[in-house]
Amino acid sequence: MPELLTPTPTTASEGVGSVRAPHGAPPERTVRAALAALAAAQKTSSGAPAYSRFVNRRLGRWLAAVAWVLRATPNQVTAVSALCTFAGIALLALLPAGPTVAVLVPLLLVVGYALDSADGQLARLGGGGSPAGEWLDHVVDATKIAVLHLAVGVAWIRSPEDRGGLVAVPFAYQVVATVAFFAIVLTEQLRRAEAARRGEAKLTRPRTGVLYSLAVVPTDYGLLCLAFALLAWPLGFTVVYLALAAANTLYLAAALPKWWRELSAAPRDGAPVAARPAEPAS
Repeated sequence: MPELLTPTPTTASEGVGSVRAPHGAPPERTVRAALAALAAAQKTSSGAPAYSRFVNRRLGRWLAAVAWVLRATPNQVTAVSALCTFAGIALLALLPAGPTVAVLVPLLLVVGYALDSADGQLARLGGGGSPAGEWLDHVVDATKIAVLHLAVGVAWIRSPEDRGGLVAVPFAYQVVATVAFFAIVLTEQLRRAEAARRGEAKLTRPRTGVLYSLAVVPTDYGLLCLAFALLAWPLGFTVVYLALAAANTLYLAAALPKWWRELSAAPRDGAPVAARPAEPAS
């Protein structure tokens, strides 16, 4: 198994930092200029699984460039992303599996995920995001991760298709996905805080290559979105969904102790409370 890095949060904003376009000024309001500016100031791909790294970020770049020309704001792009994503989740939960759902659900989820990348890249074009924008993006991400697997569970309960006891799997997968998202985001924040404490301008990540991206692709939210194209073939979707659930569970079981050991090794500031001099009585 490759080294378990904390991946770049693949469902989080692509750029809340204050990275400006080249030459310190926003680009012209053209798709070409926006694409050139974004290509010169891309977020690191270290830790990112294959679909997010090679497909979703590129889709997000094009959508961000179009949004830049249309003068849309990052929060507006986040809102459209949420609309697409939750529309896809609603169809998954409410409609019977079949060819129509197998087309619409993955399409809406893929577009929503690409827009989730675009909102941060659009913020980057304007000189950086805001705490409110980052908050909104993470809240939307946390909500979609929580309800997506619940929608699968509802669909399986409505149409068991001889799944038997397997109807409990989506609810267990939901727990794994929620814990993983929280752990990834929190670990990233703690790593950034530790880097700032050491006086580093930004967090330095170990470089990862194509093989690592392919090895961790089962954890990729984008791959899960594509898996819903199998909804017209219940057996095929069930097998793939169970495999993704197992892979994500194993990854989380291996990653959590690794991240705990890493953070435990970080030095702590200050002396213990008992070792500090007592304050004079007033």
